[in-house]
Amino acid sequence: MTTALVVIDMQMGMLGDTPPPYRSDAILRRIAGLLERARSSGTPVFHVQHDGGPGDSLAKGTPGFAHHPMVAPRAGEPVIEKRHVGTFHDTDFDAQLKRAGIDRLVIAGLQTEYCVDTACRAAVALGYKVALVSDAHSTFDTPVLPAAQIIAHHNKTLGGPFVELVTSDAVAF
Repeated sequence: MTTALVVIDMQMGMLGDTPPPYRSDAILRRIAGLLERARSSGTPVFHVQHDGGPGDSLAKGTPGFAHHPMVAPRAGEPVIEKRHVGTFHDTDFDAQLKRAGIDRLVIAGLQTEYCVDTACRAAVALGYKVALVSDAHSTFDTPVLPAAQIIAHHNKTLGGPFVELVTSDAVAF
């Protein structure tokens, strides 16, 4: 099985929000650690970057579009730019993974109930094995639920027979 680390939407337009995503400092540290381990083991790393379009805090060409420096891509690491919630939707991500012979994805990043959830579901539908890093994805509080409950709910909903749940310190590359 050939594994890749996929880091989703760790951009300044989300991480610079007030308030920031739930436990964003811890998430940044965990993803930075995952990147270090993946890179040192030779595991391919893919970064996903959302372009929200004109007027959006994640619009291409704005400061918010930039990756957070702690988890920014290095030379040679592919960046998948997307315009939709789905990493695979209208991108060549699936083709890039297939060309690289990758069949297992380790997923971390933002935002739990949108892009992270959608990436997990689409990847499984396309035949990939998926490991969701249960303590390395986050979101914001909503008027209905606090972020901690949203994260716990998605870990419970996605985990098990659908995707493998793994903590950041237990990820195997």
